[in-house]
Parts: sequence; C-alpha cells; structure tokens
Amino acid sequence: MTYAAITGWGKCMPPAVLTNADLATFLETDDEWITSRTGMKERRISHVHAVELSYVAAKRALACAGLVPSDIDLIVYGSCSFDEIVPNSASALQYKLGAGNAASMDVNTACTSFLYSWTTANAMVRSGVVKRALVVGVELISRYMDWENRGVAVLFGDGCAAIVIEATDEKTGLLAESLGCISDARGILRIGGYGATYANANVSFGDMSWTFDGPQIFKKAVQGMTDASAKALAKAGVSAEDIDLVVPHQANSRIIESVAKYAGIPMSKVQLTVQKYGNMSAATVPVALVEALEEGRIKPHAKLLMPAFGAGLTVCSHYAEWGNRVTPKDVSDVELPPCDKTALELVNEIRVAKDIHGRSAAGLAAAYYVDKKPYGTQ
Repeated sequence: MTYAAITGWGKCMPPAVLTNADLATFLETDDEWITSRTGMKERRISHVHAVELSYVAAKRALACAGLVPSDIDLIVYGSCSFDEIVPNSASALQYKLGAGNAASMDVNTACTSFLYSWTTANAMVRSGVVKRALVVGVELISRYMDWENRGVAVLFGDGCAAIVIEATDEKTGLLAESLGCISDARGILRIGGYGATYANANVSFGDMSWTFDGPQIFKKAVQGMTDASAKALAKAGVSAEDIDLVVPHQANSRIIESVAKYAGIPMSKVQLTVQKYGNMSAATVPVALVEALEEGRIKPHAKLLMPAFGAGLTVCSHYAEWGNRVTPKDVSDVELPPCDKTALELVNEIRVAKDIHGRSAAGLAAAYYVDKKPYGTQ
C-alpha cells in the first residue's frame, strides 16, 4: 500500500511584531483584556504579499526534503486571504519557484485550509495521481482586517508554513482524518465586502466588515473539534492516551484548553503558539508543526493529532504518524526582503489608507497589482 510521508517542512514568519500595547494605541483595550480572553500577547504583520511568504516557506521545506522545485508534481495552496482570486495563488507560487512540472490549486476552507489541502494532496499521492506534493498554509489577514473592530483586530496575525509529502511504502504520514461542516452556523463568522456578492453592487466592494459571534464560535468550535478528533482517532484505531503531541488550530487559548480537556489529553502534550503569533487562520497548524519539530517535541514515529475549525463552519481533525527523520536534509538561504517599518506603522498605514480611500487593504492589494505586475505577467 502507498502512503505519503512528510519529508520536508519550513515556515516563514514576518519580522514585524504587533504587541498588545501597540493595539492599545488605537483600540480601547489593554494587555490584560486581550491576554485573559485569548492568551495572545503578540502577532506578526507582513510587509510583503502572501506569495512571498509562501515562496520562502516552500524553499525551506524543499531544502529540508532534499528536493528542488522541478521534483514537485502538485502544489496545494491553503488560504482564505489570497493576493488575487483569478488566477489562483498556487500558480503564482509555482511561477516564482520555477516548479514547471507541478499542477497548482487553491483550497479555501478558512482556518482549516491547510489541513483540507493536506487531505487533498495526501489522497492524490496515495492514489498514485502524483508522487510528490507541496502543501502550503498561508494567511495575510492584516490586509483584510477591520482594524477599528476590537472584537477581531486583536485576534489575527500573518504567517506561513509548508510541508512536502512523498510516496512511500512505509506506514507513515496522514493516516486518518475526520472532515465536516456545521453549515447552519456559517453566519457566525464571515467577512463582508469581498466576493461577487459585493462586486458592481450598491455596496463598498473591498471594504471589509466582520461578523464574529465569539460565544457561538467558542461553543461550535469546541464541539466540532472534539467530535472530529474522536472520529479521527477511532478511524486510526488509537486512543487519546496514544497521542504524543496535539498540534491544534491556534484560535484562542481557551478553545484549545477545552478541546484538550474533552479529548482527554493533558495540556503538556499540546503545542502552543497562540501567545506569540495569534490566530493565523490556515497558517496556525503548519507553523505550530514546524516549531514543534524545531523544539524537538516531535520524535521519530510520534503520533500526532491536529484538530481545527474555520468559517463555514468547517471542522476537522487529522491523525498522523511521523517517520524516521526529524531534522532537515539541507537548509535554504532564501530570506524575505528587509522590513524597514514596525508592525504598528504597517497597521496604521492600512488604517489611514482605508480612511482616505474608503476601502480596505484588500482594495489596496488590488491596486498593487495595477502598479506592479503579478508573477507571470509579461
């Protein structure tokens, strides 16, 4: 039987750090209010576009696997904050990498996008459609944020990570998952102003407005992630006691603690990054996975559980078993271009631009592509 081993991993975090104290300069909030409700202290704000983050993370993952871009048969790009809608972002990453042999596709299931992307790529490798795939989880939430809305502005950050999976006869990699969607709750988390509903209509296209029902999201997220985890473990034929490390979606420390409690897994077995990166949507799980490897928390043959939820309201949990190797074969020297501004300066530029132009940073991203042609444009 064919499996799909994780052979490469890499992350790319923007250098600009937005602290709770920074947020308090323009929102009615403080460190105690944010930390007590979310567990968050910091988050990152990107000075480059999502494809740039993806490129650096992908190069690091490929080097880790000892591969070059032409070795890749498939790129699956998980996100809900694309630089463009058409053409897809995966093709931009493929172009920048020079991965001419790869098929390229985007997956948007909000915060679960990386895990759904992994499911997609894993199935294609195991069925023999492709041999090697690059799976990316990336978000540039800062460009879509309503920075005047305290209920959401304190929660989200930017970031990216990627993995490489390859066909193998060894029973390793993603072995079981549970996917679902609580669609009757899709209205509790949504971003208005982006999509065909708003284009050429009597509304401000590109001016983001967030609906975020915190209490309902908490309830549905805990229920959905707990149920999905139980189903994934049952499919794999393992118990909660067998799990070596939980790498959950980092939406909120309270949600993570509740899911761990109901799943019967101690917090000592949970990887946490929410305190320093906030909620990076589709990027939270892969970034936490890479950091767990960097910290030595994932040992050869470790058993991992990765639960998540996202707008829609999508839910999932993935059970994976690690292979033999937990260190990179090689490293990449690719880096992001320097950032000469603080995170607060970057955020204030977005806020000022919205006030002046009556549009959010999503509209500014579109303007960028008018002035600076996107990847692959002649």
